[in-house]
Amino acid sequence: MSVSNQTPWHLWLVGTITLLWNAMGALDYYMSQTKNEAYLSMFTPEQLDFFYSFPSWSVALWALAVWGGLLGCVLLLLRKQLAVQVFLISLVCVIVNTIYMYGFTNGLEIIGDPISLGFSVAVIIVAIFLYLYAKKMRAQNILN
Repeated sequence: MSVSNQTPWHLWLVGTITLLWNAMGALDYYMSQTKNEAYLSMFTPEQLDFFYSFPSWSVALWALAVWGGLLGCVLLLLRKQLAVQVFLISLVCVIVNTIYMYGFTNGLEIIGDPISLGFSVAVIIVAIFLYLYAKKMRAQNILN
């Protein structure tokens, strides 16, 4: 069995699409943390109070999840093995924070509409996919 080091076309596709996906998450984090009025006008006062009540460790997990996902995509496009570890950290952070938000607070009541829940599931699915994809690319010696 021969192993090729040539970059497969799907790495560019996956890397580019998920870079844009994670850039949207980074923008959301930035706008939320800077309390951008125009951006936050789409949320109810109850939702804003909920977001601002997160403990600092939860905000830190959110930051690691978002910026880790973005960095992981850059590393993937650069074909760096470090992408695997960065995606794993991002994945763990998003899972722990989601469990906290929906399981240990009233998050389900405050932002538990079907669209928000579906989006939360999509974020976890994409994070799992990116971690597994990067692991596969590393196993195939595509990442160095």
